[in-house]
Order: sequence, then C-alpha cells, then structure tokens
Amino acid sequence: MSFLKVESDVFHTLQIEKIVLFLLEQQGLLASKLEKLREQHDALEQQPEISQITELREGYRVVGYDLLKLLYFVEMNAIGLRKILKKFDKRFRYRFTDYYVKSRANHPYSQLQQVFKHVGLGAVVGAVSRNLHELQDCQGSYLSIYDPPALPLQDPVVDSIKAAVDRLTHSTNFLNFMAQHALIMQEELPAPAEEQIDEERYHYVSLLLNLANTFLYMVNTYIIVPTADNYSMSLGAAATVCGIVIGAMAVAQVFSSVYFSAWSNRSYFRPLVFSSIVLFVGNAMYALAYDLNSLTMLLLGRLFCGFGSARAVNRRYISDCVPLKIRMQASAGFVSASALGMACGPALAGILQINFKIYKLTFNAMTLPGWVMAVAWLVYLIWLWFSFKEPSRDVEENNSPHASDSETAEKNTLEKATSIASAYRLLTPSVKVQLLIYFMLKYAMEILLSESSVVTTYYFSWSTSTVAVFLACLGLTVLPVNIVVGSYISNMFEDRQILLASEIMVCVGILLSFHVIIPYSVPQYVCSGLIMFVSAEVLEGVNLSLLSRVMSSRLSRGTYNGGLLSTEAGTIARVIADATITMAGFLGQSQLLNITLLPSLLICVISIAATCFTYNSLY
Repeated sequence: MSFLKVESDVFHTLQIEKIVLFLLEQQGLLASKLEKLREQHDALEQQPEISQITELREGYRVVGYDLLKLLYFVEMNAIGLRKILKKFDKRFRYRFTDYYVKSRANHPYSQLQQVFKHVGLGAVVGAVSRNLHELQDCQGSYLSIYDPPALPLQDPVVDSIKAAVDRLTHSTNFLNFMAQHALIMQEELPAPAEEQIDEERYHYVSLLLNLANTFLYMVNTYIIVPTADNYSMSLGAAATVCGIVIGAMAVAQVFSSVYFSAWSNRSYFRPLVFSSIVLFVGNAMYALAYDLNSLTMLLLGRLFCGFGSARAVNRRYISDCVPLKIRMQASAGFVSASALGMACGPALAGILQINFKIYKLTFNAMTLPGWVMAVAWLVYLIWLWFSFKEPSRDVEENNSPHASDSETAEKNTLEKATSIASAYRLLTPSVKVQLLIYFMLKYAMEILLSESSVVTTYYFSWSTSTVAVFLACLGLTVLPVNIVVGSYISNMFEDRQILLASEIMVCVGILLSFHVIIPYSVPQYVCSGLIMFVSAEVLEGVNLSLLSRVMSSRLSRGTYNGGLLSTEAGTIARVIADATITMAGFLGQSQLLNITLLPSLLICVISIAATCFTYNSLY
C-alpha cells in the first residue's frame, strides 16, 4: 500500500506540475501579446484614429478572452484531479489522498503557490482592464451623434476574468481570513452557470436582514452577563447560579442549531420569522421574571432565547444564496456582526443603569436588557416581514437529464451526511483535533466571560458598569486582532505555526489567572484575561481557517454540514463551562476562580499535545 501511495503521489505531483508550467508558459505568451499591443497603443497616442482605437481595443479583448479560456482550463483540471483522487480512494478503500489538492495548495513549498499568489494573472488582468479603459476614454473624445452608444464603464470580459480568478485562487488577505473565520463551507469550484443561479437568488436586503439577525443574537447573548449574578440573587438564588442562567441559552442552542439547519433546506424566511417571535417571547419572559419573583420564569426565558438561535440559517443563506464574487465579503460581514454584537451587549447593559416602574412592571438594570431586546426583536420582525425575499428553489431541483452514468456514480459518492454519526465518520484525525481546539477555546472564553461579574465583585467589588466596560473592551479587540492576523501575521507564518503559538498563549493566560499565594489584583486579572481572550480570538480565526480547507467537501451542504459541527462543538463547550461555574459555586466564591480554571488548563494541555501529534498534517 505504501508503494501505491508513493507512486500515486508522484503521478499527481507531475500532473499538477504540468498544469502549473503550462499556465506559466501561457502567461508569458499573453504578456508578449500585451507588450506588442502596448507599443501600438503608444504609437496611437501620437496620431489617434477612431478605426485604429477600435481595432486595438478588440485586440485587448482577444487577450482577455484568451486569459479567460486559460483560467477555465486550469479550473477544469483542478476539479478533474480532485475527482480522480476521490475515485482512487474509493477503489483502494484507503484514505491517504484525502484533501490532496487542498493540503498541497497550502504547503509552503507547493507549486500551486505559483497559481494562488496570482501575481502574473493580476498583472495581465490589470493591463487588459487599464488599457481598455484608456482606449474607451480616448475614443469618447472623438465620438459624434452618429457613432454607436458608449460602452459600459467596465468591459464584460474584465468582470468575467476577475470572477474566474476569484474562483480559482485562495488569497491570504484580511477579508479571506475573516470569511474563513465564519466557517461558511463551500463546495468545489462552481461553474459559470452556477454563478448565474446565485445571481438570481441573491437579494441585498435579505442578506442585511441575516447579518442583523446575527448581530442582535450576539447582543442578546452577552447583554445579561454583567447583571446575571445580581438578578439570580434578587430571586433568592446564589450568585453562581448565573452560570445556569447564562448557559440555558446555549443548552437550547444545541438543539435549535439542528432543526434550524434542517428547516433551512426548505425555507429561509419562515425560520427567521420563528426565531424572531421566540426571541421576543423569551426576552419578555426574562424581564417579567423579576416582578413574578420566579427563577423558573427566568430560566425558561433564556431557554426560549436559545431556541430562537438562527445562526445556522444565517450561515446557510450566505453559503447558498450569495454569489461567489461577494461571498467572501458577506462571510466577513457575518464575523464582524458577531464581534460587534459581542462588544455592544455588555456595553448596552452598562448604559441601562436606571430604575423606574410603570404600573406593576419594574424597569431596572436587571430587567431592562430583556425589555430592550424584546422591542429590538419586534422591530426586526416587522422589518423582516415586509423586506425579506425568499430565494427561488426551482433551479436547485432541476437535474440535467443528460447526466452520464459516471457522473451519477460520482454524485452518489459525494452524498451529503445524513446524521451527526455519518458526519463524524467523515472527519480525519486532524479535523477532530481542530474541533477539540475549538471546544477548548470556547470553554476557556465562556469561563472568563460568564464568571467575570462574580469574580470581580468578590475580589475587587466592581460595579455592574465597571464589569460591562471590561467585557465591552474585550469584545472590541476582536476586529483589530483579526486585522493584524489576517493582514500581516498570516503572511509571515504558516497557519499551523500560529495555531500552536496561540494555544500556548491561551495556556499562559490561564496559568496567570490562578489565585495562588499573593493577593489577587486588578492588573493580574485584567492582563491575564486579555492574554487569554486575545489569544483565543487569534486561535479561533486560524483554527476555523484551517478547518474550512481540510474538511470533507461532503460537509459543505445539507443539514449536517461543517458549520453545524463547529457550532455544536462550541455550544456544548459553553454549556459545560456554565455548568462548571454553577457546580463550583457550591464550594464557595473563594474557590470559584481556581476550580473553574483547572478544567480549562487540562483541556488546553490536551489540545496542545494533540496539535503536536497531528502537526505534519495541518496545512
């Protein structure tokens, strides 16, 4: 088997090398044509003639279409190579060529980096685009009323080339880093016909509504964190019951993610309407619990909020209904909306420090988060009802009647996962390790955020406003950190190097958070918390970036997709973390900090060891 593996590896490497060398050769020929056209262009500037301008512009168009054909050639070869590798795996029942193209594409010495850096392609596209624009301006100076109408600002061939380059390449800039942070799975390179379908399904306002849902849900999640301990005590419970109050939302989200993901196979509008109604009811119940003096009502309100989590729908809408050329921006918008909501939630709680009554309803720092979010979801529901456009699903259901038997067999081998168990079987050891890392970082972050009000009140006597400012400042670090990592650090180091370094820094932050001998101080808590949180944010982005590249393409669509698996891993981590806080509270607030940090440290050490074990397979 090892001999077959080596032989196959050499064969496919040679095939990739042929494609890459052919691409580079053709780029050189196109560059030569552009150089000759440029000489004609310079000569034409001295004595401009409309007929020659038209002829020269047509020459640039021909070069553009030649480049487009070249890109389609490389695209077809990339897809064909992947299909060959998948059939090879199926025939020999040994998965040693899984993710071959993806892993080789991101290897530091890969020949595909010649393609993916696309410096040559970018130069050709830029030359064609710039010269066409100059010639259009030049011709415009000589037009009369008898001439044909003016051309559009950008020649269609330029748009087609840019779309093809976007499909083929994987850039390492900030936008792509943020998009992968959302873990919105994508299938194989789409054909131009599929892009047309995407254009027909896309609706800008509907995308905005999905991003608004993401933002409001994150605000809803974190707006109660600064006041959850006081609310619990006002209802006769211990301060550490805040762990259950905060975690109840995550418990419900474990189940809601599955049924919302399944529901989004049939509709996007109805799940969002249901989500808004449930969240409105849940927040109203949360606010009414104070006047009813009912801890049960409080917990039920948070459970209802969790059952309204439509993040699976938001991800699916971007993945299924947003055209490829702006999908990266939409995915980055999803991450930005989440980060902004995470920062605005605690900040809003810090502002709502007022106290008054209307009839028998109490409005104070504990109930106002519920009332404010209930009103916000009601306004959102009205906007959703009148503005959302349900995408047409007719195009998805039409199958080509001329599909060959081999294509049918290929589709059968790439069927979507039909259950959590079948999805789990598609995971390789490296993917399992990355899901473990995601679990670890979400657990550590939830411990830090959820127990912040209890810990800071016990050690430093912080007020609700101070806790809110601290949490808001943590949330505001998300986007700057991602900018630095996505724009600079990811261009200097491999993802796996950043991954391991971030894990070690999370471990350092956890170790510095322990209260051992010396008196616990504000600088120690703030600095250790900042190190842990920022490192976890870097780790999350890099981890999901790697995960989106190496996860099986069979997990790109369907109910049980890669986004759902990562969401479930993170949500379960939050549930366990919040339960840990509540259980540790029985030992007293003096022991809460160290007891809750111990599991975080243990899981972090295990994840570092697992990363080292699978390091060579992480590209």
